[in-house]
Amino acid sequence: MAEKEKKKVQRIEDLPGIGPTTAEKLREAGYTTVESIAVASPAELAEVAGLGEGTAIKIINAAREALEMGWMSAKELMERRKDVGRITTGSQALDELIGGGVETQAITEFYGKFGSGKTQICHQLAVNVQLPLEKGGLDGNALYIDTENTFRPERIIQMAKHVGLDPEQALEHIYVARAYNSDHQMLLAEKAREIIEEKNIKLIIVDSLTAHFRAEYVGRGALAERQQKLNRHIHTLQKLADTYNVAVVVTNQVMAKPDMFFGDPTEPVGGHVLGHAATYRIYIKKSKGDKRVARLVDSPHLPEGEAIFRITMNGIEDA
Repeated sequence: MAEKEKKKVQRIEDLPGIGPTTAEKLREAGYTTVESIAVASPAELAEVAGLGEGTAIKIINAAREALEMGWMSAKELMERRKDVGRITTGSQALDELIGGGVETQAITEFYGKFGSGKTQICHQLAVNVQLPLEKGGLDGNALYIDTENTFRPERIIQMAKHVGLDPEQALEHIYVARAYNSDHQMLLAEKAREIIEEKNIKLIIVDSLTAHFRAEYVGRGALAERQQKLNRHIHTLQKLADTYNVAVVVTNQVMAKPDMFFGDPTEPVGGHVLGHAATYRIYIKKSKGDKRVARLVDSPHLPEGEAIFRITMNGIEDA
């Protein structure tokens, strides 16, 4: 597409097939940018805007063409990667293990047994994302989907004080929603795009990703449906990460593998669906006292390794 044409497509109204009424419907549903339309599926766009699927396909293709969402050289991709931001965990050792902190445009999964510190890490990241860039934050706010009623404002106050943030303001910059079942959880993720730009969201947390799915879909007969829904949910989260350059952090439970004779007899819930979807997978386990061991299990470009950190009254710290 010529440079002149590309400049024209700044707003969703500039796309062919979108009139004022359709644009209003799309905006109400959270499709406020050309990027958000480019990564939508025809079925979801048709449903929210009352369009025929053929029209929805044309609009999506026009958005993709305007953004040149086709082939690009690895060098161009490297340039785009310069937009990736990172949030410090509070522990330098843990940051180094995952390449400098929790990355935007990616899903980072922390999994481990009950009490291993997954929720503590989520609280700390919800605070740290608010820090300025030079202190390891993104000058942004957090969305927190709480599925197990484990979010504690009191903990945010302790952590905020330690990193030099005003506790009241730190609380105001974290938007919490309690998810009561898997459908509600999926809906909250889908609705997130409606407030990401308005509230300057730079981090989305789902704690825990799999608890509701595991409780509601019991037995082998329900496994296929559970995995399909989980897959859809994860794709929604990845789309948000890519479209809005936000970091997505999810926690996950583990289940026992009684047939395992060597090594750690636990594995994360979610099977291959989650295994392939998470960009970074970090296994957290308890050590002596307040110490925890983090093991990087999967990453597109980093070697496997371990880091030791502490969970104290102040939050996540180096051991």
